[in-house]
Parts: sequence; C-alpha cells; structure tokens
Amino acid sequence: MATQRLTMAQAIIKFLKNQYVERDGVEQRFFAGCFGIFGHGMIGGIGQALQQNPDFRYRQTRNEQAMVHTAIAYAKVKNRLGAFVCTSSIGPGATNMVTGAATATINRLPVLLLPGDIFARRNVAPVLQQLESEHGQDVSVNDCFKPVSRYWDRLNRADQIITSLPEAMRVLTSPADTGAVVLALPQDVQAEAFDYPDELFEKRVWRVPRNRPDREAVVRAARWIRESKRPLIVAGGGVLYSEATEILRHFVEQTGLPVGETMAGKNSLRYDHQLNLGAIGVTGTLAANRIARDADLVIGIGTRYSDFTTCSKTAFANPDVRFVNINVAEFDAFKHSAIPLLGDARATLGELLNHIEGYEVAADYRERATSLHAEWETEVDRIYAVRNTPLMSQGEVIGAVNTHGSQDGIMVCAAGSLPGDLHKLWRSHHARHFHMEYGYSCMGYEIAGGLGAKLAAPERNVYVMVGDGSYLMLSNEIVTSVQEGQKLIVVLLDSAGYNSIGNLSRSLGQKGFATRYAYPKDGVLPDDDAGVDVRTLPVDLAANARSLGAVVFEVGTYDELIDALEKAESTDRTTVIAMQVDRYVGVPGYDSWWDVHVAEVSEMDSVRESRKQWEIMRAKERYFLKG
Repeated sequence: MATQRLTMAQAIIKFLKNQYVERDGVEQRFFAGCFGIFGHGMIGGIGQALQQNPDFRYRQTRNEQAMVHTAIAYAKVKNRLGAFVCTSSIGPGATNMVTGAATATINRLPVLLLPGDIFARRNVAPVLQQLESEHGQDVSVNDCFKPVSRYWDRLNRADQIITSLPEAMRVLTSPADTGAVVLALPQDVQAEAFDYPDELFEKRVWRVPRNRPDREAVVRAARWIRESKRPLIVAGGGVLYSEATEILRHFVEQTGLPVGETMAGKNSLRYDHQLNLGAIGVTGTLAANRIARDADLVIGIGTRYSDFTTCSKTAFANPDVRFVNINVAEFDAFKHSAIPLLGDARATLGELLNHIEGYEVAADYRERATSLHAEWETEVDRIYAVRNTPLMSQGEVIGAVNTHGSQDGIMVCAAGSLPGDLHKLWRSHHARHFHMEYGYSCMGYEIAGGLGAKLAAPERNVYVMVGDGSYLMLSNEIVTSVQEGQKLIVVLLDSAGYNSIGNLSRSLGQKGFATRYAYPKDGVLPDDDAGVDVRTLPVDLAANARSLGAVVFEVGTYDELIDALEKAESTDRTTVIAMQVDRYVGVPGYDSWWDVHVAEVSEMDSVRESRKQWEIMRAKERYFLKG
C-alpha cells in the first residue's frame, strides 16, 4: 500500500481539502477554508499545516466565539452544503468556542472545530493553560464540548484520524444529525508523523440524500388533510435547507392552505403571497396567530416547535387539533403525537401533493386567510409610516432598511428585541433575505454572522441589524471584515441598554430593573422609571466603530437614515450607521404569549398583578396527545 509520511495536522488539512458534497447532481467542495487564532497549542501543528497549504484558505479572526458564528452563518446561507473549519489553541481559546458550538448544534448547522488540547504523552504536564483534574489524567477543558456537539473525539494517536475523519464528515453532511463536530487535537500529537495510506486523501464525494417518508404514513397524512376544515402549514428552517420554497408555493396554491413562518422558516414564501400569514408564535402576526388558534390540523415542515413557535403551547387552541410533521429528524417528526413523515421536505411535499390531488380548502376559509394577510400588510404599512420623535422607533428603522436597502440583499440579526420585530415586520423578497439566528438567540452573533453571510454570497449586500447590547459583546469582527475586504452595512440601534429584557422586566412588573446603561445611585442600578435622576454613560459607539476601521454615519432622523443607507451603497469598506432609538416604543404582541415565570410572592404590587395574569395564561397551556 502506498503511503505518505505527514504530521497528523498536515494529514488532516490534506484530507479536508478533498471532501465534496453532492445533491441533485450538483457537486461542490465542502470546506471553504479555516478560521483561527494561533496559539502555542496548535501553531506548530495545524498552524504549520495551514502555512504549507495556501489553497486551503486561512482567515485570521479576532475572537474564537465570533469565528464559529461566522462559520455558522456561512453554512446557513449555503443551505448546509458548505462549511468552515475553526481552530484554536488550548485552554481559553478552545473554551471560547463552546458557545459557538452550542449555537451550531442547536441550529443544526455544520461546523468543524479543531481545538488544541493537552499533551497526550503527559510527562510535561501540567502544560500552560491546562486544567488539571485530581480524578483522572484524560480530562481537559475540551470535554466541555461534549454536551454541545453532535460528534466529539480526542485524537491521542496520529493514526486515529484514519477512522475519526470519515465519521466527522458523516455527521457534518447529514441532514438530520449535523451540528458542531469537535476533534480535540493534543498539541504534541498534531506535530507527530505517520505513514498515511494514499487512499485517505483521494477525492471523496458525500451524497446528501432526499429521503422519502414511509408510504403508509403519507397515505394517512393525506387522509387527515382531506378531513380537515381549517388546516395550517408551519414552515420551518427545513423548507429552506431542502430548497423546497418552489414546491411549497405550488402546494399552497393548489390546496389553499395558509402558511405561518417560524424564525428559521421565514423566507419560505414571498411576503406578498396572499396565503403567507407571516410570522407565527410569540413574535407572530395577527394573521398567523388567529388562524393558528382555530386550526384543526397543523402541518409542520422542518420545524422543531420551539416555545416561541407554539406560544408556550397556547397557540394551537382547537381541542381537536392534530399534527402532521415533515422532518428529516425522527426526534422532531414525532412531536405533538403527529403522523411522522420522516424525509426531505422537498421530496415529501411532492409525494404528499400527489396523494391529495384535487383537494382544496373551503372557499370561505381561503378567503379568511387572504383577508387576514391583507389586514396584516396594512398594519405593517402603518408601523413603517410612524415618525416617532424625538428618537426614532425600532419599527420605523426596520421599515427604512427593508424599503430602501437592496431587496436582493441579506439581513442578519440574532438577539434582543430586534428579532421579534423583524420576524413580524420584515418583508422577505427571496429565500435568503431574512437571516436570523434564533435557535440560540446568541448575543454577539450579528456582525460575525454578517461576515459569514457575505463570504457565502459576496454578490449581495449584507445588512447587519444589531442593538447596542449585542454590539458591545462582539463588535470586533468589523476588523476582520475590513481586513478581508468583505463589506458589511451595519445598522446599529442604540437604546442605551438591554431593550428586550427591559421590556420583559416591565411586563413582569419589575420596572426594567438593571437593564439600562446608567451609573448606579447609592450602589443600585436604576429602574426604567427612575426619571431625570438617571445619569447615562458617556459611551460613544460610533467612535468605537471608527476605531475598528469602519466608515461611520451618525443619524438622528428618518430622512438622515435614508440618506445614510444610500451613501452606504458606495463606501469602500464596512459601514456602520449609528442612531439612538426610543426604548419604550415597541411593536404589539398580536394574540401571543410567552411563559416566563413571575415571582409567586412579592412585596411589589406590580409583580403581584403580573402573577395574576400569568396564572390565567398558564392555565391555557396544553399537551398535544390527539393522534
């Protein structure tokens, strides 16, 4: 057998360069390169291997968590058919990636993490940054990755990659099992040589299947659809990852079934389709939530039914409601006592459509859905038209970006109050227009995620919408975007604090405690209603963005914002449009509820009143056991 003598790190990079995916006859290289920050735990191993493989592009980043976010966003835009590698040194460099790993796994997006690890040969232990355990010598901080990864391995011998790397690829390319894959690499073993078989480095194509559901399950599901009077489709992220938007549109137009979209499923239909009721759930529209309340059949496509989608199990209030779930993951397909259609969304919708040929909802039901769609569009127009003074409202800022930004662009967001308002108000024109990380709702994702989206779709403008709280957590990838020549348009909304949690705190009767950016008084942070005595912090986010290399426009009015959006089109690098917004002007809730516990006993009258309202809504939560 012919062999090649390489270090383990060199062999890993050579293997990764030759991995491809194919779906529907379209073949593409899977890995776009590697992000990393070199440290002693991997510079002589993976670092040296990357140095001698310039065709496997290495990109320097500023924060390990952020680089994983960038990789996640790239995979999302690529519909999971492309990915990045992220590498770090041992210790804090590795554990900085744990949050990113959780974000990838919860959102079911592929990313390969190669953290450095402690010495396998142990004789020099404890090495710099090693966490020692008195209970065993095979423990390191990289064990923290185990609960947030889909596959985890520590490679203590150079030859172990021969069996581990194919398993890693199996998981990364699986529609059902993908997420974070972690291969912990002891720093000494990375640099050790082994005679690897040539076959390990041959081009390998991983075919991503379009699995079909059980035939009998399709027949049963079709019967339930024909029996239903008020069916509803809940479109999740699986619609987009399967590239099923066209067949969904055909399905909807043939049957008249209305559609509500989850955070991950928004873009499944164009916003102006008459049967697109928009966002569903806690952050849903009046149209989707009213139809959901009375639905007798819910067809979930690629959704995991988070509490935001189900309004903490209060959204689907019909006592006879039943579920049909189309999903590649068995775990999700069986939720809510559903008929599980275990398969690819595009393939399964095609089969289901054949079995219900000629079926349409009643004319009055279709008319109600289209009427609610029109009513919701009128409400969006109203919010877009509001001109709040002296500070702009978040709703009008969203309207400005949506209306005056590039309609073929990508909008990226993740955390705070922006996701809810965007879920309701954003008008999606194409399948990538709305890019939301809400499986983990990870603060700090936005700018790093915007970079990943831009790398995946360099021909599109990428608009990053971010609040001041998230910006302060991870603004550093502005530097990386400038260095890489990947221009972002960052719309920075400064509400002088944690706006989302301030709103939630007030709804619980807690007056926005400790959610404003202000000086404490007598050692206590001020409530939102503290009045003129509040001393705000002298923070200048626009100056910060300039210091990171961005072009910056500071705006105070709607017209100035429109002008800045137009100017941002022609700048030569990442551009930040900074503004203050009114933290007290929000978008209504539209027949929704979210279960956040209120203190059972309290000295505060406002909390006791909120508890009464919570108990009323808590009683409406239910189990879905009807099969």
